[in-house]
Amino acid sequence: MGKHRNITYQAAKTVSQALEEHFKRNISAARHNNDDIPASSPPATIIEAIIDTAFWTSLRREEGQSPKISLAWLSPDQADQAMLFEKPLPLNSGVLTKLGPGVERPGIHLGVWQDEEDLYIWGATRSIPSFCFVVDVPEPGLLVIKHRRLDGFGKFANVAVLKGDEVKVVDEDNAKLPDSPNVLKNMLGYTSSGLWDDSLNVLVQMAVSMRAHKHGGSLLVVPSGSTTWQKSIIYPINFAVQPAFSLLKDILDRDTTEKNQNLWQDELKRTIDGIAGLTAIDGATIISDSYELLAFGAKIGRREGMEPVNEMLATEPIAGSVATVSHPARHGGTRHLSAAQFVHDQREAMALIASQDGRFTVFSWSRSENMVQAHRIETLLL
Repeated sequence: MGKHRNITYQAAKTVSQALEEHFKRNISAARHNNDDIPASSPPATIIEAIIDTAFWTSLRREEGQSPKISLAWLSPDQADQAMLFEKPLPLNSGVLTKLGPGVERPGIHLGVWQDEEDLYIWGATRSIPSFCFVVDVPEPGLLVIKHRRLDGFGKFANVAVLKGDEVKVVDEDNAKLPDSPNVLKNMLGYTSSGLWDDSLNVLVQMAVSMRAHKHGGSLLVVPSGSTTWQKSIIYPINFAVQPAFSLLKDILDRDTTEKNQNLWQDELKRTIDGIAGLTAIDGATIISDSYELLAFGAKIGRREGMEPVNEMLATEPIAGSVATVSHPARHGGTRHLSAAQFVHDQREAMALIASQDGRFTVFSWSRSENMVQAHRIETLLL
């Protein structure tokens, strides 16, 4: 990058080297596995410049609104069906603020590349290669560094989250902890396409949708064909579903060739959003692990003969984070406590809990620790 940029957002400097190593490592590993990965690995200087510009742009306003933009590091040749500007635009806060209202819809990325002089914006695209470096700006002062997953549609993989001077780098090794739930392993499985499958993708998309409605909510995932979970539910259930609503399961069971079609993906997303919307109703929504809707608005109670849950293991997949053991009440309100009790009593089940403030926790049972474990994953859902 020929022209020197004065980087004033210090968090960009703090995280740039780790991000360079992350993208270089994962792109190299994917290519070694004979995957066709056209994405380019950006050097730390490029990363700093893009993050710095994105941050200061996020604090500006256009017609009273803060910009919501996504910047992708790729050349026009690496994007399919891209919209190209007649003349490249300079990458600066003024230009990005003006462009913001027109490119704020989800899935639109402004393409950023470089020439001998400096970084520039060449146009916009909805199609980017796997592992392409992306900086997403969802709100003022908040940046999410992410990339498109290998052979996976839907939620991008988050690599780091920067909020003001707070930097959170996702710890990929968190998935290797004993008894980590499969949904967490799936979200952290950057390099292995085998870890990202449609079944687990449903729970990831469900979590994103639950968090998006901002009402808070509880989703209980129970074993298919079992009625044991009913022993931890207070009757009558406000909204029991009989027979079980199986549309989501039916969509997933369709022929795999159909799953590559946009119509299939759109129908899947609409159905996921519909079920996730039910979690905004007071009480818990209950689905089977084959994604049949069983009930919503259900009240959780302690199973007869079981002790109250007094401790759990709390983790967060962030570099430098340390797992702690404490009472569930220290990590949330009634919704979190009842979810911990449910998993304590129903150890084959899992609970996904969204808070109104944006926090998101997955509760599961750890056989190795013999206690409930709670994984805070909102950093992965932004």
